[in-house]
Amino acid sequence: MRVIQKLKNSDKAGYIMSMPYIISFLLFMGFPIVFSFILIFHKWNIVTPMEWVGLRNFARLFHDLQFLKSITNTLVFISIHIPLQIAVALLLAVFLNQKIKFRGLFRATYFLPVVVSGVVITILWQQLYAFETGLLNNILIKFGFDKIPWIVSPNWAMPSIAIMATWKNVGLYIILFLVGLQGVPGYMYEAADIDGAKAWQKFFYITLPALNSTIVLVIILSTIGGFSLFIEPFVMTGGGPMNSTLSAMLYIYNQAFYFGHMGYAATLGFFFAFIILLVVMLQKKFIEKK
Repeated sequence: MRVIQKLKNSDKAGYIMSMPYIISFLLFMGFPIVFSFILIFHKWNIVTPMEWVGLRNFARLFHDLQFLKSITNTLVFISIHIPLQIAVALLLAVFLNQKIKFRGLFRATYFLPVVVSGVVITILWQQLYAFETGLLNNILIKFGFDKIPWIVSPNWAMPSIAIMATWKNVGLYIILFLVGLQGVPGYMYEAADIDGAKAWQKFFYITLPALNSTIVLVIILSTIGGFSLFIEPFVMTGGGPMNSTLSAMLYIYNQAFYFGHMGYAATLGFFFAFIILLVVMLQKKFIEKK
């Protein structure tokens, strides 16, 4: 009986300790999700009372070419960002995994952009990308090249944002790859050296297979982060030029807070979340099969 009583007391203590998290989850996660689900079937602009519209928001969604354009832009961003993110992060991780001087300093330096505000990073890169006064174009001119319309051309704007996003987030994925590299047994490289394997052979036949699970994790996290693209186009281009950087998240934001279509924005949000879930599931299945 005493043991049972102690267990009950420990359960109570556990519930009490977890109450702050449960309350915060219900307030900031549970309630918004439920309220957003209710909004799907209503028309509401925050000021006037809600108006029941049934499935009209869904009907509007499937005829919204602008939303389709925003999804296409997001997919373009992801198709550039993910391969670039993996290549840069893996290359730097392999370099930083070597016995070099100031290795800890380099690791900390690469991680700094991750903890800096996204708005600050975006404003900084906006100045670097400036067509007339930007540092990047000034460097190109000094070497005899023409200026590049980084964020003022529809063809260059989204790739430019992808490059900036890679620089911003690469530190996190370097850490993940470093963790994966620490788990590769050293005797495998020693055996490869005895057999006379070259550096590229060790990389493709030992390092990459050993990092399979890490690569899957990086791809999934990069995909989710890519679908969440918002701050960069919002601050840097406003979705322009010619809606070439209008991401799905920015479009949903505009519908909610610029046009006041809260119900339609909630519908877009749920539909977009379903797309993300579907892409990540297919991606994970395909990568693991390969």
